[in-house]
Amino acid sequence: MASNSADIEQEESVHKAHLRTFPQGMTAYRYDALVLDAMLRQSLATVRSLGKRGFRVAALESGVAPAFVSRWCRHGFIYSANEGALSYLDYLEQALDRTGAWVLIPSSDGTIALLRRQREQLEQRTRIALAKESALAIAVNKERTLSVAALLGLSVPRSITVEAADTVPAALKAIGLPLVVKPVESWVAIDQAGLQGTRIASCLVITAAEAYNAVEKLTAQGGTVLFQQYLSGRREAISLLYANGNVHARFAQWARRTEPPLGGTSVLRQSIAVPKDSGVQAERLVREIDLEGYAEVEFRRDSAGVPYLMEINPRLSASVEIAVRSGVDFPYLLYQWASGEQIDTITSYRTGNWMRYLKGDMMTTIAALQQRGRPGVPSPTQAMLAFCSSFLQPMDYDYLDWRDPVPALKATASFTRSWLGEATKKRIGRTFAR
Repeated sequence: MASNSADIEQEESVHKAHLRTFPQGMTAYRYDALVLDAMLRQSLATVRSLGKRGFRVAALESGVAPAFVSRWCRHGFIYSANEGALSYLDYLEQALDRTGAWVLIPSSDGTIALLRRQREQLEQRTRIALAKESALAIAVNKERTLSVAALLGLSVPRSITVEAADTVPAALKAIGLPLVVKPVESWVAIDQAGLQGTRIASCLVITAAEAYNAVEKLTAQGGTVLFQQYLSGRREAISLLYANGNVHARFAQWARRTEPPLGGTSVLRQSIAVPKDSGVQAERLVREIDLEGYAEVEFRRDSAGVPYLMEINPRLSASVEIAVRSGVDFPYLLYQWASGEQIDTITSYRTGNWMRYLKGDMMTTIAALQQRGRPGVPSPTQAMLAFCSSFLQPMDYDYLDWRDPVPALKATASFTRSWLGEATKKRIGRTFAR
């Protein structure tokens, strides 16, 4: 699978020449993997992981993504469809025609929802790095996941399903404030055919008015939400590679800060030894669901230190690079599993490693300044001190790899343009408001 230097130079020149269009008449040769959702951090980690091992890797995204400019990305395909839209399939099939990719690796909820609908058709020409449908149907649905966990005896937060505003009073009485409002599924279809969708995020509410507003917003497209007990303890994530009844790798991390401050994406995290309690529980849950491939099982501890299950992510998670840099190369293990190869078994990794997503850490610090006084949010002084002091802590940074520096430069430039654009819009808005 390894290419000689002449091949790499030729392929990189093709990549640069045709970055913005699908190449016409490009010499057909098989790629080992086509990485979807190339804008995501885990997709860049996947391109690097496989590329460093000599695999031919291409990527697909709606704009020029950091993964495209990685030295290990042989070709970047750009499409102009919305995430999760049926028209996306046309671009995907064109990319498969050009690459003959052996394995397809998705990472976003919208893309996965679409692939699940078209799975039988796509699997006639490529292997998709996703668990079987029966397992996915449970894993992407928080209500079903929590139900299975409760039957296994795992601790789960008090939860009540809310489908409409008129059931809010009873739910508030049962759960109490503050509470977390979560979508049952993070990706919700917004048309009857299920061909268009949108991602819905969780939120913390501290008043009845906020609860009503959250329900109206999150159910506007027909989705269902959970009112869930608020837990203020440490957030931990257990990552597993499970296949054929065996766990081939385990990894654990805890998140010191997340974006938004309540939860969501971890922006400052550390590798830790797999806890005995949550580690065993995560493995039991994955085995019960028979969730093969990669899975990240999230827990949050209560004030007494008891781990409560939050959810399962049955896809490469945004924080996966800390596992790779600690010695557990989940993207490669996932490729081995999806391609049908023998899967390596990893029995140890480095603990105590820190990793930071700087853009996200900036956003969560700003959010902390704006949300002062809310549960789980530090004071402005604490937030600023924590943000600044983290520069003194030895750690790795997302995007930054000294052997592959261009993606970090691309991500920084994109963030700067976006930030300046938003600042300009706000300034113009204030001017006209006067």
